[in-house]
Amino acid sequence: MRRLLPVAFFLFVTALTLGGTVVHADSDAASGLVPVRQGDAPMLKIIPRSTDLAAATPYVYKHVDGVELKLYVFEPLVRLGDEPVPAVIFFFGGAWTAGRVEQFVPQSEYLAMRGLVAIVADYRVALRHGSTWFDSVRDAKSAIRWVREHAAELGIDPDRIVAAGGSAGGHLAAAAALVEGYDDEEPYLSARPDALVLFNPALDLTAFPVPAHWRDRAIEISPLHLVREGAPPTLIMHGTADATVPFVQAEQFCEAMMERGNRCELEAYIGRGHGFFNYRGNAADFVDTLQRMERFLVSLGYLEEF
Repeated sequence: MRRLLPVAFFLFVTALTLGGTVVHADSDAASGLVPVRQGDAPMLKIIPRSTDLAAATPYVYKHVDGVELKLYVFEPLVRLGDEPVPAVIFFFGGAWTAGRVEQFVPQSEYLAMRGLVAIVADYRVALRHGSTWFDSVRDAKSAIRWVREHAAELGIDPDRIVAAGGSAGGHLAAAAALVEGYDDEEPYLSARPDALVLFNPALDLTAFPVPAHWRDRAIEISPLHLVREGAPPTLIMHGTADATVPFVQAEQFCEAMMERGNRCELEAYIGRGHGFFNYRGNAADFVDTLQRMERFLVSLGYLEEF
């Protein structure tokens, strides 16, 4: 066993009331994991221990324009031996203008508990840095390249790096896979992720009302317009009632991906709006999207079946 974190990341309730039926489960004290089952169907109610970065290790991945950009690494709860493991790097949403790096801490803590290295990355946004979405793309590519460069140090398999994100962060994950150029470093290592998990991602940048200096050349970083053969396998989870990023963008992107022989799975969440996947007091959609992501990673061989 290489490393064991001192505090379990998640508290799993030991009883759920489901349609009037109480379902009990016993706790696995070593990991804090409680599988809850009704019949043959596994069900989880997950309460994050926290949504801050206290359990993560910070690393500076880039200095640019006087700004120090960090990413935060959540180590696997348990490592067996020295075999490298897959990693997932999350990019927060916020219209390339605002947002919090902590957004995907709950998902990261769960994936670390499941044995992956999970990472949340900060990047430049307009309100904090006076930046544009072009700068955000450069930062996303820098973050993935840094993770790949430091894979041995972090115990990561450099050929199994997943980029994930929501809204603008979903755009950045997809852009890292598809955009040519926009590199702040010499591309001595690829910034291309090996798989994508996207939560209501912005995929057609020509469809948004943005300042003129953002709109110019937007097509150069618009994933819908850049799909080609050999793109990474992709899972998209999107609400059909999303008024911020229309659901049709996800449909068009997946159609373009499959036309070129790429794997793209679109999970439609009926009647859900923008940001439905975030952890809130009523965490049903959070849990469902977490489990859907988990099944996708299992299908890639990045996780063992739970």
